Order: sequence, then structure tokens, then C-alpha cells
Amino acid sequence: MLQKVDNDKNARDGKSLRLDETALEAARTRAEDGAVTPSYGPWRDDIVKLLNDALATELVCVLRYKRHHFTAHGLSSPAIAAEFMVHANEEAAHGDLIAERIVQLGGEPDFAPNTLLDRSHAQYDDSSDLKAMIRANLVAERVAVEAYRQMIALIGDKDPTTRRMLEGILSDEEEHADEMKDLLEQ
Repeated sequence: MLQKVDNDKNARDGKSLRLDETALEAARTRAEDGAVTPSYGPWRDDIVKLLNDALATELVCVLRYKRHHFTAHGLSSPAIAAEFMVHANEEAAHGDLIAERIVQLGGEPDFAPNTLLDRSHAQYDDSSDLKAMIRANLVAERVAVEAYRQMIALIGDKDPTTRRMLEGILSDEEEHADEMKDLLEQ
């Protein structure tokens, strides 16, 4: 056992796990910044921008799902319309999480309706055919999955709290895509 400890010490090349005292001292300043410490470095503004685009995506998804919920018709439409409303509510909850995180990071959530589609990764859809609605929602969920995967990779360890939040949302979006795929195959 003593030999293993020595090997571990040699593997560290004289480094030990210690907190950065300079960063801790910097965190003692600018208390008005809340959770945003200087260690966020130059990435905070980029992360807020990514989150505002994700917020726009979630809001467009809410609008698309709600439209589909209220306009779905046909024999199987009541159950599918109900699923659309469940997804609309889950997308709205994602938007709320994202907006809250933007504020925690010292940013301002952008709910401006005149730029939602420009900032959204997903598209709005006004199909009247039930299969076309399901397909549009499946495509939008796939786009959201890809966007969240890329955002998670970009953020990496620069903001672990935001990364974990996005990982949770990604899991929901993957589930939504699977549900839309299943509905499309019925």
C-alpha cells in the first residue's frame, strides 16, 4: 500500500489538489454579482447568448405544440393532441429553467417575440395534417437534441451548473423525440 501512495505522488509530479487562493480572494469582491465569480472569465456572455437562443427555441416549441394541440383533428387526434399539450408544458418548463439561469448569470432573458424565430434553432409549423404535425415536432426535437449536445460540449467545464441543467433538458428532448417517432409509426 505504501508503494501505491508513492507511485500516486510521483504521478502528480509534485502537484497536489489545492484551491486557488487568488480566485477565492477575487470571489470575496463584487458580492453584487451573486453567483457569478471572476472564474467565469470571458465565457459568461457567450453562455448567456447560447442560453437566450435556447430560450427562443423552447418558446417556439411551446407555440408550435400548442397550435398542434388545438388544431389536431381525426380519429386518433384526442390522444395525440393531449401529448402535444404535455410537450408544450414541458418545453415551457425548460424555458423557465433557462431564463432563471440567464438571470443567475447576470444576463437578461430575451423574450422579444419579434426575434424569436430568428434566434430559435427549431422552426414553427402550421401544418393541418396530423402526421405532418407529428413529423414537424419530431424534426424540431431532433434539432433541439443536436443543439443541446453542442452547447453541452461547448460549455464543458466552463460552467458546470449550466451544463448539468442542459444535460437534464437534453434527456427530456431525447424522450420527446422518441415519443414523436413512436406516434409517427402508429
